[in-house]
Amino acid sequence: MVKSIAVEGEKSVKIFPAIDIRGGRVVRLTQGDFARQTQYDTTPVSMAKYFQEQGARNLHVVDLDGARDGTVANRFAIEEILKVKGLFVQLGGGIRDRAAIDAYLNLGIDRVILGTVAVENFSFLQECVAAYGSKIAVAVDARNGKVAVRGWQQDSSLEAFAFCKRLEQAGVSTIIYTDIARDGLLQGIDLELYRQLNDLVKCDIIASGGISTKEEVEALARMNVYGAIVGKALYEGTLNLKELLRLEDTAAPENS
Repeated sequence: MVKSIAVEGEKSVKIFPAIDIRGGRVVRLTQGDFARQTQYDTTPVSMAKYFQEQGARNLHVVDLDGARDGTVANRFAIEEILKVKGLFVQLGGGIRDRAAIDAYLNLGIDRVILGTVAVENFSFLQECVAAYGSKIAVAVDARNGKVAVRGWQQDSSLEAFAFCKRLEQAGVSTIIYTDIARDGLLQGIDLELYRQLNDLVKCDIIASGGISTKEEVEALARMNVYGAIVGKALYEGTLNLKELLRLEDTAAPENS
C-alpha cells in the first residue's frame, strides 16, 4: 500500500461533497446528534446532480439510519443517486456484513465504508480488505481521542490514532477520519490533528468534520492529505464548491 502522492510543487486534494440521508431526506447533524438535525428542502438525487453540475467528480454518501440501526433503510435514495453517472461514490452507514457490501458494490457504489463493524469485528474487516482491496475504506469517528460507533451514539475504549495504525497494518488503503466535536459547527477543523495523522500512517486520509473555509482545504492540500469531505458549509452557502474544486488535480476521478 502506497499513499497517494501529489506531484512536487502542486497542491491538490480530492473534494467529496457530502450527502447525509435520513428517512430518505437530505439532512445534516450537529456533532452527530440525531436530536440536532437540519433538514434541507431537496432530495439526495437532486443534490448529487447539483454537485456534479458544479464540477464535482467524487461524492460522499452516508445512510444515517443505517449507521444507527444497521439497516439499509435508504437504499432507494442511494439507487437514485447512482443514476447520476460519472461520479465516484463512496458510501457508509450500517454496512456490517458481506451481503451488504456485495449488494452495494453490485449496485454501483465505488467504495464502501466500514465503521462500527471494523471496531467490533476486526477479523471481519481483515477478511473484507483481503477480498475487496481498495473498495473498502474505514471510518474512524473520534470523540475526545476515542473511537465512537453505532452512528456516533456509543464511545469505545479504542484510542483513535492507535486504531488508525492498526488499520494500516491490516492493509486498509483509505481512512475517513471525523473529529466529532467539530462536525457541523462551521468552526473549522483541527489542522494539526490531520498533519499528525497523515504523518503517522501510509493510508490515504480523508478529513471530515467542521471544514468551513477554503483556506483549511488549501492547508490540507499542502499537507498532502488525500481528501476532504465538505458538508454543512456547502449547504449553508459559506463555501463555494466550484472554488474548492480548483484545488483538485487534473487527473481522472477516483477509480480505485
